[in-house]
Amino acid sequence: MTSGQGREMAMRGRRLVIITGLSGSGKSTAARSLEDEGFFVVDNLPVVLLPEFMELNQPPGLTNDNLAVVVDVRNQEFLSEYPNILQKVRDAGHKVDVYFFDAADDVLVRRYSETRRRHPLMQKEGLSVSIGRERELLSEVMELATVIIDSSGLTPHQLRAKVVQIARGGETGFPLAVLLQSFGYRYGPPPGSDLVMDVRFLPNPHFIPDLRPLTGLSSAVSDYVLSQPATREFLQRFLELLKFLLPEYRQEGKSYLTISIGCTGGHHRSVAIVEHLRQELQEPYMTLEVMHRDIAKG
Repeated sequence: MTSGQGREMAMRGRRLVIITGLSGSGKSTAARSLEDEGFFVVDNLPVVLLPEFMELNQPPGLTNDNLAVVVDVRNQEFLSEYPNILQKVRDAGHKVDVYFFDAADDVLVRRYSETRRRHPLMQKEGLSVSIGRERELLSEVMELATVIIDSSGLTPHQLRAKVVQIARGGETGFPLAVLLQSFGYRYGPPPGSDLVMDVRFLPNPHFIPDLRPLTGLSSAVSDYVLSQPATREFLQRFLELLKFLLPEYRQEGKSYLTISIGCTGGHHRSVAIVEHLRQELQEPYMTLEVMHRDIAKG
């Protein structure tokens, strides 16, 4: 690539994803996920170097204009300059998304205990105090986030799927990326849901001995759930609402949407409903991914 081609690419504008958030909240998983999606990823880039980084000629191995950088509390001396630098990059014509990763304090403490890693702000006061300090330092960064991803209840696989869904939603070819997931209220609603629907009002297959050991992926459970009069009326009304809402969200520029359907345990009713919605929501203006968060839990 010639220097003139590099300048032309910079003028055209690139796509930049800033990966930031709490230490232990999933930033490394996110970075690897974006690398698998074809992003050129740089870890621990000082914020002040962002404008120059965006104007560089195409880095070796990069086949598109998708870039990602991990910026976190390790560069805390630069965080005060973050808002101005972020605006400077956007003013240069680049599309910038900020993915802020968060998790509950007890989850972060457990993850550090399991990995035996040292928190970047760890001092004599202990891990909990260090996490609190980090939250305070990153508060303004969080306010400027395009999306906040709470990884507290997500497995690494689920987190990767969510990051990919969001990243694809930001591309021109994927104007609205929809994540449709089932869950059990026993384990808590999924963090980051845009729409949550409680289907615990439907007859529960759990109380039918032959259906109890099965899940909503089986035809027997699905046929039972979908044959109920309440289910048929609910689906008619809910699908009508979704088919109105989804194009409106897209029209307003929303690039991703998470719809969560919950029942008691996340095994039967919510799974069957999500699988039915998967069939009914195939539209050319959207991509659809399905996740059954709690289907394997006891």
